[in-house]
Amino acid sequence: MKDIYALLKERILVIDGAMGTMIQRHKLNESDYRGTRFSDWPSDVKGNNDLLSITQPDIIKNIHLQYLEAGADIIETNTFNAQSVSMADYNMSMHAYEINLAAAKCARNAVTEFQQKYPEKAAEGGPFVAGAIGPMNKTLSLSPDVNNPGFRSISFDEVAEAYYDQVKALVEGGVDILLIETIFDTLNAKAAIYAVKKFFRDHQMKELPLMISGTITDASGRTLSGQTLEAFYTSVQHANPISIGLNCALGADQMRSHIEELSQIASCYTSAYPNAGLPNAMGEYDEEPAQTAHFIEDWANHGFVNIVGGCCGTTPDHIQHIADHVKKIKPRNLPVLETILSTESNA
Repeated sequence: MKDIYALLKERILVIDGAMGTMIQRHKLNESDYRGTRFSDWPSDVKGNNDLLSITQPDIIKNIHLQYLEAGADIIETNTFNAQSVSMADYNMSMHAYEINLAAAKCARNAVTEFQQKYPEKAAEGGPFVAGAIGPMNKTLSLSPDVNNPGFRSISFDEVAEAYYDQVKALVEGGVDILLIETIFDTLNAKAAIYAVKKFFRDHQMKELPLMISGTITDASGRTLSGQTLEAFYTSVQHANPISIGLNCALGADQMRSHIEELSQIASCYTSAYPNAGLPNAMGEYDEEPAQTAHFIEDWANHGFVNIVGGCCGTTPDHIQHIADHVKKIKPRNLPVLETILSTESNA
């Protein structure tokens, strides 16, 4: 079986689409989110999608299976907000580890079931489970108090500790890749990178492949915390990730110039999974799968990408169209970096 490094040399890989979009289709109520385990929980939990990996694991596994059937090579765990800091919104910080572990197992079970159904695909390599590590609901670079720009609601050590526990659970749950995604504050991402490196160092384990994906929030080409794309890339490339890319905030049409720029500066593989266009007046994403696939096919034809997929508003239909459109297109070639040799003078 080929690993992800071998496959990336051969073809463009496809990552899955939105989890939240698919969960919304089930129209779950408060009791559905609580399940039996948390039926007496003292605060509301509806909207805590990550909790569903414990209370509604079949729903989450079936969503993963739909994306696998659509052609996804990489599926993300249902853990976007599953670290203790974000879980505090539901008074569930103490359950963060368990939620991540359950989510990783949901994804792993889906891959196992898919491989048993299609053994010939398993022999080709993959699919792979990516442990999703989201940006957190607190930021290290910006103050939440407009009257006190120096104030921070959380410290670097606290962020790193929360991410460390998340990484531990994801790895123990059997993920193949770690994915730090939707980065709007690179300092938060640095804390996540630190946590990843520290975990593998502490446990004397070989590091899993690391994917990093940032978010350009508007036409300015900057992250929410003000970094240009090149500055963002420079800030995280020291982590030696397998890929650096972009996701969320923009549709594929609006993301094109940014992914083109990234493809020109990145020494690693590039990834891009945009939203299904921009939200309409009702906050809904209504870009058709064929439209999204058309834009991404253009990126692929121009040699911008190695991994593609979808973010907010995308569905298995979007992923199937994307997979069909890029399957015969060669992946972006990694740049040949110049090696500068220096010799010491004996003079």
